Amino acid sequence: MTTQPLTIHSWPRAILHIDADAFFASCEQAIHPELKGKPVITGKERGIVSAASYEAKGRGVERGMRLFEVRRVCPDAVILPSDYETYSLFSVRMFEILRRFSPDVEEYSIDEAFVDLTGLRRTFHGSYGEIAGKIQETIEKELGITVSIGVSLSKVLAKIGSKHKKPRGITLIPGREIHNYLEKLPVGKVWGIGANTSEFLKKFGITTALEFAMKEETFIKRHLSKPYQEIWHELNGRSVYPVVTESKREYQSISKTKTFTPPSDDEEFIFAQISKNLENACIKARRYDLAATRLIVFLKQQDFRDIGIELKLNRPTAYPAELMEPLKKGFREAYKPNTLYRSTGVVLAGLIPEKSVQHTLFDDVARIEKMARVYSAVDTLSERFGKHTVQHGSSLFANIQVQHEGERGDVAFRKTELFRGENRRQRVGLPVLNVKV
Repeated sequence: MTTQPLTIHSWPRAILHIDADAFFASCEQAIHPELKGKPVITGKERGIVSAASYEAKGRGVERGMRLFEVRRVCPDAVILPSDYETYSLFSVRMFEILRRFSPDVEEYSIDEAFVDLTGLRRTFHGSYGEIAGKIQETIEKELGITVSIGVSLSKVLAKIGSKHKKPRGITLIPGREIHNYLEKLPVGKVWGIGANTSEFLKKFGITTALEFAMKEETFIKRHLSKPYQEIWHELNGRSVYPVVTESKREYQSISKTKTFTPPSDDEEFIFAQISKNLENACIKARRYDLAATRLIVFLKQQDFRDIGIELKLNRPTAYPAELMEPLKKGFREAYKPNTLYRSTGVVLAGLIPEKSVQHTLFDDVARIEKMARVYSAVDTLSERFGKHTVQHGSSLFANIQVQHEGERGDVAFRKTELFRGENRRQRVGLPVLNVKV
C-alpha cells in the first residue's frame, strides 16, 4: 500500500527548525552597524571564506573561496577575521530566546535549532505560524540578526521548510501540503540523504523527494537501511526523530585543529601548535569523563595536502602527560623539514567512559591516581582563572607567538573589546552582548 503525504490534514506534531541567515557575517553586522548592507566576509585568518553576508553572496562569493578570488569578484568586500567567541555568545542568546517559547529546544549547531511547538497554540493565543513570527521578530529585535524558520510535522520536513525561503523566511508545511514542497525538491537535498544514496535511488527512477516519499514501504525496507527508512517516515509526516533537549555528552571522537598564518616550517612552533591542540582536546574529553584509546596526529601543508598518523594507546586516557610521547612519535613521522605547514590537528578517537577504564597488572596505579589529582586541579584553576592558566611547556610557544601575523593577522572583536571586569585570561561565561541594532 502506498502512503501519500497529502493524506494528513492536521497538526499531530508541530516541529520548528530555525536557521540563522549568514550567521557569522550577520553577527559582525549586528555589532558593527556600519557594515549593514555591505558585502561582509569572515575567514581572513584562514585565507578562505568561512561565511559571507547575502550582499557578498549576491556578488558571487561562495563559502570556501580563496580570498584572492573574492577580491576579483567583489573588490569592495569587507574581509574580517572570524570571531568565534562572539558568535558563540550570539548563539547562546538565540537559544535562550527559543526557550521562552518552548522548553523543548534541541541545539543542533551553533546557528540551528529544533523546537517542539506541539500544543502551544493556546498558550500563545495564536497559530503555529504566528508563534514562528513572534520568535523571528524577537531574535531580530534583541540580537540584530535575521533567521529563517520552517514548521512542519517532523524534523526533516521542518528543515526543508527553513531552507525554502531565505533570508528571513517563514514556511509552514502542514500535512495536506507536504507534496507541494517535495515535488520539485531533488532527493539529494533532503537532510540525511547524501550523493551516494541519491545516485542509488536514481537507478529506480527516484529523483525527487516526493517520488521517494510515495514509494511503497515494502520497497523502502527491501532496498534501504534503517536511517533512510526513518527519513521516509519523516517525509510522510510521521515524526520519528525526537527533539533532543539534553546537551550532547556522548562522543566517538574529539578533534581540535588550528590554522596559522603565515605558514611556517619552524619545527618548534609547529609542534607547539599541535601540543596545544592536544591539550584542548583533552580538556573537552575530561569535561565529559571520556578517555581515548587512539590518537590521530595530522599536519596540513601550505598546498593543503594532509599527512596523518594514527597511534594506538597503551591505555585509555585524557591526560596530555600520558599522550605526549605518542604525540611526539606521530609528529616525527608526519613532519617533513623545510616544508611549509598551515595548520595542525589531533583527534582523540575510540572514546570510552573514563569510569570503565580498567587498570592492568602493568599499570603504575599510584602514578595514574596522582596524575588524576593533578589534572583535576588544572581543570579547577582553568574554570576559575581561564583556559590554559596552567599548560604544558611544549605548548608555550603557541601562546607567545601570535596565531596570525601580517595582512591576515587582524585581531577579532572579542579579543580587543573586553567587558567590564574582564582581562585576557578571565572572560565572562554569561551570554552578555552589547549589540547595536
